[in-house]
Amino acid sequence: MGHLTHDEFFIQLADIFNSRKTKGHGAVYLTQKRLTHNETPSPSPPPTKNEPIAKEEDSLEDLVPPLQPLPILIRATNGKGKEDRSNKEKIKLSTIVQPDELEGFYARYAEACKSGMTALKPRDRTKRKKTKARKRKGGAGAGVGAVTS
Repeated sequence: MGHLTHDEFFIQLADIFNSRKTKGHGAVYLTQKRLTHNETPSPSPPPTKNEPIAKEEDSLEDLVPPLQPLPILIRATNGKGKEDRSNKEKIKLSTIVQPDELEGFYARYAEACKSGMTALKPRDRTKRKKTKARKRKGGAGAGVGAVTS
């Protein structure tokens, strides 16, 4: 599947969040990264056994700031792995945000994430609290040893 428009991305992202709400469990993964375009037309052939591997001059290309801002790739998935796909497929969404559209996109992205996460069930942490309480009870007097004669 190719990159979606911003409107399609937000509609399908809302659908992913809604499907997680109805099931009561699951994960939604959101990622973003800078989209770079490789300007070299063809890769160089791999070195032979006798040729030493030469370091390219552009190996530190990411450390040099670009002349113009780069677009950002935003991705979202429903977190289903291979074993979870018995009844449904993994949903993968992606869109490209140009630098001049970032502010408006992130405002809408934040609202979509907030509305999608408000109804999600919080993680059950009762086991963690019980184990901490047991450690406090058992470990409070164990460290202090008083010998009486």
